[in-house]
Amino acid sequence: MSHDAKLLHDRACAYHENPVPGKIKVVITKPAETADDLTLAYSPGVAAPVREIAENPENAYRYTGKGNSVAIISNGTAILGLGNLGPLASKPVMEGKALLFNRFAGIDAIDIEVNNKSVEDFITTVECIADTFGGVNLEDIKAPECFEIERELIKRCHVPIFHDDQHGTAIVTTAGILNALELQNKKIEDCKVVCVGAGAAGVACSDFLIECGANKKNFFMVDRHGVIRSDRAQYNNGEKPRFVNDAGPKTLSEAVKDADVLLGVSGPGLVSDEDVLSMAKDAVIFACSNPDPEVDPAVVSRLRPDIIMGTGRSDYPNQINNVLCFPFLFRGALDVRATCINTAMMKAAMNALREVAKLPVPQEVVKAAMVESLEYGKDYLIPKPMDPRLRSMVSGAVARAAVDSGVAQKELPDCYKI
Repeated sequence: MSHDAKLLHDRACAYHENPVPGKIKVVITKPAETADDLTLAYSPGVAAPVREIAENPENAYRYTGKGNSVAIISNGTAILGLGNLGPLASKPVMEGKALLFNRFAGIDAIDIEVNNKSVEDFITTVECIADTFGGVNLEDIKAPECFEIERELIKRCHVPIFHDDQHGTAIVTTAGILNALELQNKKIEDCKVVCVGAGAAGVACSDFLIECGANKKNFFMVDRHGVIRSDRAQYNNGEKPRFVNDAGPKTLSEAVKDADVLLGVSGPGLVSDEDVLSMAKDAVIFACSNPDPEVDPAVVSRLRPDIIMGTGRSDYPNQINNVLCFPFLFRGALDVRATCINTAMMKAAMNALREVAKLPVPQEVVKAAMVESLEYGKDYLIPKPMDPRLRSMVSGAVARAAVDSGVAQKELPDCYKI
């Protein structure tokens, strides 16, 4: 371990340990100082809201914290870039997500780590507890199981279910790519797009890019065996068959030639210098593998200064960071009591992110980002997480989309009316 890595390790462990272990805690919201307070909080007073909820389950939103709560649930099979380390090892990450939910959107989130023996075990566990919460954020679950888990839970549960590694990544990535293409004077419909990676993020990003206008005939997904084609059927399992493209290229290098967009959600160093040089003029590369991207941004800058680039790292411009999405997406969904998070709501979040990036950036955001200036352009395609306008603009867009698409159970709050 290098000196810098050791320093970061020690600082991070100290942060998580002191002054008390962990990053979240439960706090009470009602007075509990007198005998009368306790009478109302517990026995016998608590029987009154119990009866009200038993008579009408919707009253749980009036008398409990359900409406402002999200469960963050994982089995630890795909923890960040660390792999399958088990549910308990995922707890620091899930606590971190809870911190972000609360910090950016005022949502009370709690982490739940499930030690399941099968996919059905996991699904049944979440199904049985989902109604306790206003929504469920699935996290760090490996592909291909994550697809089945999310689809089945959406069918079985009565609150919004959202796998952030899939759709949060897709929303933020697509916002950045569409803004980058706009700056390059290109339209997604006319572009050759290559996605390197066929896991949870790769599949979801590809689906969403196509939903947002990418031409499937000119879209190539690449996994470790090459381009997904019909003549390699033995590798076309799970979600891959719908991305089959027999239009010509078989290898990554063949697919990347003349590509307008290269999205990497796979592993480090997979894209060569020759691949970069072969891309179309004024191309876009989002190399999101962490901590090391598919291609070094410094190399791209040297070889192809015309290319706009984003990564998953905070030390380069245009970080693809899911915190730009999931807190505000759930905030909007909870505020209108949406029954699900649908495509219309995800598109609304994506377009709102694009819009925020184009606004003049408040000085306090520039200061918090620790840069000299921020202005919409090649090095600033998407907002910074600390931008206070995200809560009103992204959450508002999501809430309005939920109402317009018929999945809201409450009227639009006045704060979101335009």
